[in-house]
Amino acid sequence: MALNTIKTLGELKANNYVSKSIKDELRDNLIHKLKNNIQTFEGIFGYEHTVLPQLEQAILSKHNINLLGLRGQAKTRIARQLVNLLDEYIPVVEGSEINDDPLKPISRFAKDLIEKQQDDTPISWLHRSERFAEKLATPDVTVADLIGDIDPIKAANLKLSYADHRVIHFGMIPRANRCIFVINELPDLQARIQVALFNILQEGDVQIRGFNLRLPLDLQFVFTANPEDYTNRGSIVTPLKDRIGSQILTHYPKDIEIAKKITAQEANLSDFKKQNIKVPELAKTLLEQISIEARHSNYVDAKSGVSARLSISAFENMMSAAERRALVNGDDKTCLRLSDFNAIIPAITGKVELVYEGEEQGAEFVANELIESAIKVLYTEYFPEIKKLEKEDEKQSYDDVLAWFMKNDDIQFYEDDSNAEYESALSKIKPLKQMLDEYVTDYEKDEQFFWMEFILWGLSVFKKLDRNQVDTKLNFGDSFGSFIKGL
Repeated sequence: MALNTIKTLGELKANNYVSKSIKDELRDNLIHKLKNNIQTFEGIFGYEHTVLPQLEQAILSKHNINLLGLRGQAKTRIARQLVNLLDEYIPVVEGSEINDDPLKPISRFAKDLIEKQQDDTPISWLHRSERFAEKLATPDVTVADLIGDIDPIKAANLKLSYADHRVIHFGMIPRANRCIFVINELPDLQARIQVALFNILQEGDVQIRGFNLRLPLDLQFVFTANPEDYTNRGSIVTPLKDRIGSQILTHYPKDIEIAKKITAQEANLSDFKKQNIKVPELAKTLLEQISIEARHSNYVDAKSGVSARLSISAFENMMSAAERRALVNGDDKTCLRLSDFNAIIPAITGKVELVYEGEEQGAEFVANELIESAIKVLYTEYFPEIKKLEKEDEKQSYDDVLAWFMKNDDIQFYEDDSNAEYESALSKIKPLKQMLDEYVTDYEKDEQFFWMEFILWGLSVFKKLDRNQVDTKLNFGDSFGSFIKGL
């Protein structure tokens, strides 16, 4: 007999159902997964040897948890996945506002109902997907919202005295009894509201408007917080921190390969983009390098962090630029171009917090600086480093490319050029292909022109070539020749 088909308290007892606290549920189900080598958290990359082991230890210790980290570090995603460690169904007294356990009722409603109906007390079953409550801490949150308050309308309708327990309207936390309750951005919660959580965390009971009320709530608390908030907008009061069992520090991806996995998983791409736009591996690496540069930039506020959402939004914008170009030109397929990286500037400017120097320079300038910094880093990984001081007779890897530009006109193309026009413009520069083949041997054939454009951008950020852009028109030329022409 499936447990969730049981309809009365008597049937539940007859099946020898044993109640467990939510922390025991989490612990027992985690133990089962660990023993059977079943993945506990899915889609969480880069935390396998840092955050997740600490999280599992906290669950085994039956702790309330605070996930502390900068923006975009999967704190909320982790908290939401904890429901997968709950039992599939639990019984509740039917009609209970606070998910009363039929075998251990705590509310006046449930106790009175069981006393009256005994084994005929009706029960219902709560699925684990419904056992998750979340509240964003905002300045307008009140104790009544979280804990509860007297409901004068209920008192009037039922003709009850304010001294009667039945006039209480329970807040979010009691209503989440036997559930996971998440408070996001805990430091933003006013100190007096944080104080109201003390008893719930330590003793598991609530206090509402002077009622002598003990409700031994059964909750798994998960808090999230940004260390920046400790000084800028608020703080976690010390006694509350003392009552949180484990504080776990999250972090950004420690290498580019992990960052690429996260972006690929989270990016929202249409079928056209997935099937018709070729994305060179170098483009993916360059995109993640931009986020890394942002996290180390003197223009960006390091305390605020640079969310993984920057790479995700930037990737979506970049793919949309390629999709738009293909649609405009009627091309069935296209390959991402380095000039498509201009489309990520709106994603960068909206995701980074600038320090004073960055504000002075302007968000768009900083975005372009980050792109160029990333190109510099990756260029030297594939091609010989460009030295600031070169010996007069020393042969350089890019000499033939520069010589071509000294003898020929500038190369121009528009971001909306068709595949044929774009490839024709780059194919004119014969030394580009020769330089590419000399230093990079494992690129895919249909990525050739992305690599060729990458070389041009690399030489331009190292000031060996001149690059100018006006709206969607991109121009590469000899630096000295451009100076003579007044460009």
